Amino acid sequence: MPNFRSPDFLTDHILHTLAFYEPRCIDASGGFFHFFKDDGTVYDRRTRHLVSSTRFVFNHAMAHRRFGNPDHLAAVRHGLAFLHRGHAQAEGGYAWQVDWHQQRQTVQDGTHHCYGLAFVLLAYAHALMAGVEEAHAGLEHTWQLMERHFWEPRHQLYADEATTGWKVGPYRGQNANMHACEAMLAAFEATQQARYLDRALALAESVTGRLASQADGLVWEHYREDWSIDWDFNRNDNTDIFRPWGFQTGHLTEWAKLLLQLERHLGTVDRTADWIVPRARHFFDTAMFRGWDADNGGLVYGFAPDGSVCDGDKYFWVQAESFAAAALLAVRTGDESYWDWYDSIWTYSWAHFVDHRHGAWYRILSPSNAKLSDEKSPAGKTDYHTMGACYDVLRVLEA
Repeated sequence: MPNFRSPDFLTDHILHTLAFYEPRCIDASGGFFHFFKDDGTVYDRRTRHLVSSTRFVFNHAMAHRRFGNPDHLAAVRHGLAFLHRGHAQAEGGYAWQVDWHQQRQTVQDGTHHCYGLAFVLLAYAHALMAGVEEAHAGLEHTWQLMERHFWEPRHQLYADEATTGWKVGPYRGQNANMHACEAMLAAFEATQQARYLDRALALAESVTGRLASQADGLVWEHYREDWSIDWDFNRNDNTDIFRPWGFQTGHLTEWAKLLLQLERHLGTVDRTADWIVPRARHFFDTAMFRGWDADNGGLVYGFAPDGSVCDGDKYFWVQAESFAAAALLAVRTGDESYWDWYDSIWTYSWAHFVDHRHGAWYRILSPSNAKLSDEKSPAGKTDYHTMGACYDVLRVLEA
């Protein structure tokens, strides 16, 4: 096995993953292709999802900052241009999904999702950090959209979705708020504007504190309009990948990672929050206790309120976010057991998820680690989680 803690290994793995997508991901007519088979074949050239469109901007912005290749910077600008040409709508938001054909956009789903706007904000923030100065305007515009249509000051949280006419629906969820927190941290890093850090802190306190207090100190996914827990939403429907039922192993570890990143940013402005590290450890430790498959290895997707596994499939992003959280906890606490978890998760992922021939990671495996599909990267994936996790670990190792 490689030395998974080596910066050289992590850097090489990012390049190996990038090579799967480049240059085949770029559509010269606009934006990026979003659907790839295991060998890299594009199997849908027209469908464009807002999450993939923005995550590809993130991927190329991070690559440019790390490797300095001007092609990556050009891809960032190419991706931002498509947000305007392909996704932007007259009422000010961005279409969730479009059909792009012969340089023409047909909206397939015009629903406004806060989750989507969080990734638009993230894309602009990382483009700005990559040197695209014109991303300032997009960052401000997206902040205002989220503020005007989704922010609920009473709850210090964002609502989740709205119709094409911006009528907000009753569903509330933590997932959009978690990624909004991630985006706010990036926006603060890009601009040093205090409002972004203040908002990230408010979101983290609301989700991991107040909401978690309703669920035995863990983060549940789904809520009603008054932010009371909805224990039954999607209980019998596992087709909604953005709103899964159960406690999500990967969201607990992703929150652990975000909390430690929040603490680091607070430290740059001489602010502290003594609840952050204990909460991050609680989330991670619980995720490992409930989520690690002792028989087959790897972390399961979700567990029920009684602690039993409710979805035993293995998802790529759960492993990636978890090894990143383990590394950040190991460095922050000095507790060697977190490095042991880091190595265990990587060893499992290296054996089962990483495609050593073609590059990138497989998306989903069965509980016994069998491949379920030859669709390596459908809309939404882009290996943003896997490369992002490597960058997260590199950052703490090199600090």
